[in-house]
Amino acid sequence: MTLATHEDVVGVILAGGLSRRFGGGDKCLRALGGQTLLSRVVDCVQPQVGHLIMNASGDGARFTDLELETVADVVGGALGPLAGVLTGMAWAKSHVRGPKWVATFASDAPFLPPDLVDRLYLRATEEQADIAMATSKGRVHPVFALWNIDLMENLAHALVDDGVRKVQAWASHHKVVQVEFAYERVDPFFNVNCENDLAEAETLLG
Repeated sequence: MTLATHEDVVGVILAGGLSRRFGGGDKCLRALGGQTLLSRVVDCVQPQVGHLIMNASGDGARFTDLELETVADVVGGALGPLAGVLTGMAWAKSHVRGPKWVATFASDAPFLPPDLVDRLYLRATEEQADIAMATSKGRVHPVFALWNIDLMENLAHALVDDGVRKVQAWASHHKVVQVEFAYERVDPFFNVNCENDLAEAETLLG
C-alpha cells in the first residue's frame, strides 16, 4: 500500500486536556514500550501531513524533544477540542501557503493507523464533504478528523458567540462523512485515560 503525504493538510496533535484521571500533568509524556505516548502519535502521523504542530497550553519546552511547534488555544477559557481545531486552522492560515485541511489527533492514542489521513482525505474530497471523521465498530471518534479550513470563521463564531463546545453538535451543521477503520485485536483509536488503560496498552503492545 502506497501512502501519500498530503502537503495541503496541517496536522494538529491535541494535548490540551487536564488529564484528571491521571492526576493532572501531561499524560501524553507517559512511557509505553520504551516511547512516550506522544512520540508514538508523532511517528505515525507526521509522515501523513505536510505540517504538524502541537496544541497545548503552558511552556512548550516540555515537548522540544519532538521538534514540534507548540501553539496555545487562540481563544481562552479551555474550551475543549473545538478550540484546538480552530487553533490549527488559524496557524495554518498564518504559516502555510494555500492550506485546505486541518487533521486532528489525540495525543494519547498509541495505535493509530498509518493510512488515517489518506483515507479521511480521499472520502472528504470524493464526496465534497466539509469534515471527515474516523469510526471503528460503528463508534465515531470526532477528535480524529479532517476539517476544511473554509469552516474557520463559522467555527470561531460558534465557539465565541454561541458557546458551542461539543464537537458533533457543531459538526452536525456541516457535511460530514464517516470513515470506518478495521477493529481487529486492537481498536486503532484506543486512548489512554487512566493507569488501567496504560496497563492494557502495554498488554496490547506485547
